[in-house]
Amino acid sequence: MNTPLTPRPAATVMLIRDGATELSVFLMRRHRGMDFAGGVMVFPGGGVDDRDRNTEIAWAGPPPLWWAQRFGIEPDLAEALVCAAARETFEESGVLFAGPADDPNSIVRDAAVYGDARGQLADRSLSFADFLRRENLVLRSDLLRPWANWVTPEAELTRRYDTYFFVGALPEGQRADGENSESDRADWALPRDALDDFAGGRNILLPPTWTQLDSLAGHTVADVLAVERQIVPVQPHLTQRGDNWQIEFFDSDRYNEARIAGGATGWPF
Repeated sequence: MNTPLTPRPAATVMLIRDGATELSVFLMRRHRGMDFAGGVMVFPGGGVDDRDRNTEIAWAGPPPLWWAQRFGIEPDLAEALVCAAARETFEESGVLFAGPADDPNSIVRDAAVYGDARGQLADRSLSFADFLRRENLVLRSDLLRPWANWVTPEAELTRRYDTYFFVGALPEGQRADGENSESDRADWALPRDALDDFAGGRNILLPPTWTQLDSLAGHTVADVLAVERQIVPVQPHLTQRGDNWQIEFFDSDRYNEARIAGGATGWPF
């Protein structure tokens, strides 16, 4: 029997914006040829980088201790996760949760002016802390909210993540573009439309993404940002039944019904 891999801390951000009657969320499709979760619809995010830790990062908003208490973790990990959340969102979507250091109540209106730095962050030639310092910016942690915590099942033998989900409204004046090396499609979608596409076999959603979309469906940005979530870690369990895999978690009956209706029976998809 294989020893389960140790999950790597990761952060992912659900970017939301209001539409005519309800919010939409920014989704990206990972390249189908990728080793992990190829072809899957995801939110911007990724693993915590070593340089997200133990660094002096310019910060405005709820401090690491506040985040640690909400997620039930140590402050140093909380700080690294918030840093990773902001960094990965900027790298993968071009949206920057930051403001001028001399006016921390303001928000960057046009993040496109930092395009060169975005590329340097993506190729790891620049750290997020050094980027903020160089541009005289501060990370605006108050633009994010804690939302969920999911751990990759132990049966996953390629890589496992201990992923912390954040939610944040698209800052006024900024745009999300999805111009990154990991995705081949990116756009805004109503959560209910993404869920319907999964049940119709038109996209692929892993349980954490499906569950978060379900929690957002039909709400406005104001609704979501007003919620105080109690974060409880969720680790799905994979069991094989014949040639099919069953994913088990608190809402797995509904998820599996939609998954099978859409024709996804293997694992990984």
